[in-house]
Amino acid sequence: MPAKYTLKVVSDFASAHTLRDYPGACSRMHGHNWKVEAEVEASQLNNVGMAIDFREIRQQVRELTDVLDHRYLNEIEPFDSINPTAENIAAFIFNGLSNALDNKHIRVKAVTLWETERACVRFTND
Repeated sequence: MPAKYTLKVVSDFASAHTLRDYPGACSRMHGHNWKVEAEVEASQLNNVGMAIDFREIRQQVRELTDVLDHRYLNEIEPFDSINPTAENIAAFIFNGLSNALDNKHIRVKAVTLWETERACVRFTND
């Protein structure tokens, strides 16, 4: 069985949203301090002995979350047309991170988005 390395970085951002057509309090504007866990899987190490530098993963996550940070999500793409649910936000971060990092030996394995300390969603594309 080939070797696999799973690297994880944690980041955060704050934003507000409303959930369209939601039958409850979340249909009103409210905010979250989101926590993002990004997992990257690698099958090979470079000549330094790293799969990928944690700094590179963090930088890519930060570029994606900077677009969301301290914003009203319903006003920015793609959430101006799709509901800014935790599920859709996690998929947005996962897809952006995959576009930036995936190659022959590295792939984004999962993004876990924590809406609160007790509620999260994990998005994978297996």
